[in-house]
Amino acid sequence: MKLIKSIVIIFVFLTIPIKASSNELLIKNLKEGGKVIFIRHAYAPGNGDPKNFDINDCLTQRNLNYEGRKQSAIIGQSFMKHNIPIDNVISSEWCRCKETASIAFFGKFQTKFFLNSFYDERFSKNKKNQIIELKKYINNWKGNGNLILITHYVVISELLNVYPSSGEIVISDKNYKVIGNLNSNF
Repeated sequence: MKLIKSIVIIFVFLTIPIKASSNELLIKNLKEGGKVIFIRHAYAPGNGDPKNFDINDCLTQRNLNYEGRKQSAIIGQSFMKHNIPIDNVISSEWCRCKETASIAFFGKFQTKFFLNSFYDERFSKNKKNQIIELKKYINNWKGNGNLILITHYVVISELLNVYPSSGEIVISDKNYKVIGNLNSNF
């Protein structure tokens, strides 16, 4: 029993510095600029979109709750704390993404249809065109800072083959090679 406890303690102490140094390396990469940062919108309880969904009416959508708004603020504070250069912040037109962008980046963002969700059957027909337009946008982006894209699980998983949780930050290069990921409080 003592051997098992000793192994667990050693494992815990060995993995903590690895995670910290991994985050430090990612932050260093972000400070260099030129990265594409995908952020899944902050926590919005539920799944999918209501049947009466209207893109122009947030009352018909699944929205951030208190936890999601707090998570959004933490994302913004983390970017500021580490002085990560940002060129553009682009959001899905869905309210939960726009609210994440607004809180995290002080309202300095634009919306683009190609970041919208295609999870629901009603929007799945848009998937191919959205991905083509998203790739075109990223390919034409020539910033010195980083490009931040606030979007949905399905968009990130389709493009990067990564399955992020709410508020998770996935970093890639312009060729969609995943460099790493961070939680909202990095």
